[in-house]
Amino acid sequence: MDTDAQHPETPARHTPARHASFPHTSDEPARPLAGRIALVTGATRGAGRAIARALGGAGAEVYCTGRSTGAARSDYGRPETVEETAGLVTAAGGIAHAEVVDHRRVEEITALVERIDAAHGRLDILVNDIGGEAYVEFDVPLWEYDLARGMQLFETGFLTHLLTSRAALGLLVRSPGGLVVEITDGTRTYNAAHFRSTVFLDLTKTAVDRLAFATGHELREHEGTAVSVTPGWLRSEMMLEGFGVTEDTWEAAARANRGRSDAVPPYAFAISESPALLARGIAALAADPERARWNTRSTSSYELARHYDLTDVDGSRPDTWRFMAALESQPVESIEIDDYR
Repeated sequence: MDTDAQHPETPARHTPARHASFPHTSDEPARPLAGRIALVTGATRGAGRAIARALGGAGAEVYCTGRSTGAARSDYGRPETVEETAGLVTAAGGIAHAEVVDHRRVEEITALVERIDAAHGRLDILVNDIGGEAYVEFDVPLWEYDLARGMQLFETGFLTHLLTSRAALGLLVRSPGGLVVEITDGTRTYNAAHFRSTVFLDLTKTAVDRLAFATGHELREHEGTAVSVTPGWLRSEMMLEGFGVTEDTWEAAARANRGRSDAVPPYAFAISESPALLARGIAALAADPERARWNTRSTSSYELARHYDLTDVDGSRPDTWRFMAALESQPVESIEIDDYR
């Protein structure tokens, strides 16, 4: 809900230099991120995979990290692999490196950064996308929450971001104009007024946003930018599978359940967005020569899409956080979701 109208400090909209697919015109390069080196953590699936692909498609050389490989799955137990992500980046016209890294382990992160340094001597874009959602136990009070699982959530969803930034920012600040994107859940405004279901989840997601705020202050003197970005209701592989729908069937299934409180998927799922909307916004942000205007700020996939004149794969622009605010004053059945898409 950090929109231009509600928050005057948010960067004013401008005539966008690029659009969703970065079309080539006589006034702009076809690959605006050509020559840039990017590191995307948690790139095995979901938002991280889409972001890596979008950055590569815009010309960046992308280091994609994850723990799930063709040889072994992580404890998420998902079939997606980091090698597959690298293949998608290559297919989009980018250069990709599949890196198996556990970002809870300092020595593995340090070794990765040293490899990037040896190969390029620079890092231009860091996207910290590891979320830890697989370890969430919703609506469980702190004193009943399994401590090992809670710490697993906090370490995976926040500590990975902190450790990776600590290891990588020394390389990133060697060149002016570096960008750090912290992917979280909820805008700063929304999270300041809402408890996010459990203490461990609440602290994890708000800490990620605060990390962007804090590192942005330290990067400023190096002409760097740090920003936290949240998607809306993300239609990830895990979410689609959990609701028993596909990218082709989710919308009809959700809309058919209007007025049915226990239906799966719920009617509210019709507000969801694909990972591409977030990815397109971040690629546009990275290509923006005036991206420093976003430094230390919290924004959303919707706000980036509106600012850079982007849409999701279906041509819509879901405003999830405004929709969430509407749910506080009226039942979901009375809301026309198309008014928020």
